[in-house]
Amino acid sequence: MTQRHSSASPAVVRLAEYTKTDQTEILGDSTDPFGVADAGLTWLPKQDHFGIRQDGRLVAHAGLLPLPVSIGGVDTPVTGVGGVAVAPDLRGHGLARAVVSAAVDHARTLGPRYGLLFCRPALVPLYGRLGWRALERDVRVEQPDGPVIMPLRTMWTPLRDDADWPDGEVRLLSLPM
Repeated sequence: MTQRHSSASPAVVRLAEYTKTDQTEILGDSTDPFGVADAGLTWLPKQDHFGIRQDGRLVAHAGLLPLPVSIGGVDTPVTGVGGVAVAPDLRGHGLARAVVSAAVDHARTLGPRYGLLFCRPALVPLYGRLGWRALERDVRVEQPDGPVIMPLRTMWTPLRDDADWPDGEVRLLSLPM
């Protein structure tokens, strides 16, 4: 049963895989579906996938990937959240909240103290409403030609009750998610 106009949360399912075809089903066949192509970054695929289907159609997705980060010179594992997508015709119905919340709930079972994501500045208020906090410092990320400063906004969320983001330089020791 579809709950498109209901106040109940949509049902989020764990997806066995998430392909380019799945992404196209949600966002259409755009050359820049996330609006970040001008950042010129190479991204990693996600490992765990969460989605929402309505009437058999995949309409929302969020992915997770464990990542190595150095914060103030201390190697710190984080869980990266990325590939968040909601069908344009269904935005504003709580699907992003549902799919990101399900991904973060799963991330809490994986061990790291922090969730990390990168987003366009226009999405900072959305993620803020979902409990994410803007990291007010540059973050270096690996790229094929060497490390670069992440041009998108970096946000984090605690995955444990006692998790406060530490002080110090932040470097993602891999490609971004």
